[in-house]
Amino acid sequence: MLDWQNYYSERICTPSEAVKCVKSGQRVILGHACGEPQVLTRALVARAHELEDVEIIQRVAMGDSSYVEPEMQGHFRLNSLFGSAPTRKAIAEGRADFTPCFISEIPDLFLSGKVPLDVAMVTVTPPDNHGYCSLGISIDYTIQAARAAKIVIAQVNPEMPRTYGDTLLHVSEIDYFVPAEEPLIVLQPPTIGPVEEQIGMNAASLIEDGATLQLGIGSIPDAILSFLHNKHDLGVHTELFSDGVRGLVEEGVINGKSKTLHPGKVVSNFIMGTPELYNWVHENAAIALYPEDYTNDPFVVAQNYRMTAINSALEVDVLGQVAADTLGPMQFSGVGGQVDFIRGAARSPGGKSIIAFPATAKKGKVSRIVSVLARGSAVTTSRHDTDYIVTEYGIASMKAKTVKERMEALINIAHPDFRAEIRHDAYRTYFSF
Repeated sequence: MLDWQNYYSERICTPSEAVKCVKSGQRVILGHACGEPQVLTRALVARAHELEDVEIIQRVAMGDSSYVEPEMQGHFRLNSLFGSAPTRKAIAEGRADFTPCFISEIPDLFLSGKVPLDVAMVTVTPPDNHGYCSLGISIDYTIQAARAAKIVIAQVNPEMPRTYGDTLLHVSEIDYFVPAEEPLIVLQPPTIGPVEEQIGMNAASLIEDGATLQLGIGSIPDAILSFLHNKHDLGVHTELFSDGVRGLVEEGVINGKSKTLHPGKVVSNFIMGTPELYNWVHENAAIALYPEDYTNDPFVVAQNYRMTAINSALEVDVLGQVAADTLGPMQFSGVGGQVDFIRGAARSPGGKSIIAFPATAKKGKVSRIVSVLARGSAVTTSRHDTDYIVTEYGIASMKAKTVKERMEALINIAHPDFRAEIRHDAYRTYFSF
């Protein structure tokens, strides 16, 4: 029988000692988003001059991401699963790579060996009395990556909340332990302006009592949440959530009573927010975190009654095609859980999906509803999948609509200044053969 306490104490080391196990040519995966082991990342970058051709895998990068700086070429190369602010420039300049993949399918890349992992670097809580550490706010792909990697290095951070669900690694599954207390990465609440408020009110009108919600983070999801105080018995089954969910749970609006899967639980695979949110989820039995190959599986999502998926877009054409992760040819973000949840919601009893976004960009100079997607854009969600599309100017329903009916519905929720131009271009493009 393993004496886990001795096992643990014998494998405690400093950050610089732990990352010495990384060799040139290996593949290293970092814990995700606000759960990134920052001490370990800095220690690895400090070894750059000793290493060549180390591939780093990460989805949402929230740390300083110094491994993508130009001087790191030849030492580290990022393989990003989701473009984010610290990594977009490196991807655009070809100094980093981007791998398209549905989030529900990412863990299988590691577990199946399609993308073998040499080292996983994660953040965990200190072990409990039975030798189990929690991955806290970032279960997502991180727990499956740790299970698949040849070597696991854990930053043991008392600041990490202990969460319930499928969040635990036993100390015997970890090779090196680096005790290092530091604040978790924080995502501050966004500013909600009048445009976001109107979008929030429009989208909230589509949410029925008893619905189970998937929503992301940012000003529009938070604006939608602000209009749900008069709803009843809502549930949450999502990819991630932030501070906006907390208030509705404490009010009893989100109680999960009508959920048909994990009733009473707020289900997610990762969390991003403030220290107050992290304190709230610590040992909170109402929160259940699971890996993303479970939470985002469309067949799992579909088991939720009135599943309502709420996502966003950068650009939508008059056919109902959604570009949500590219700005023309530039990789701006990633597919996120959008397609996983839209397809799951479509198969849910009473389910629906909503794409909500401002009608314009660049301070009103550019319409986000267009006749044709920008050259080089990747379609995130197909026209066959879109259901409701919402801007501050109204709601367009896509299901059972002809092409012309879709065009008119979408033109009618575009900014008034652009409607005539969009209509002219759309009819010339699609009906002038």
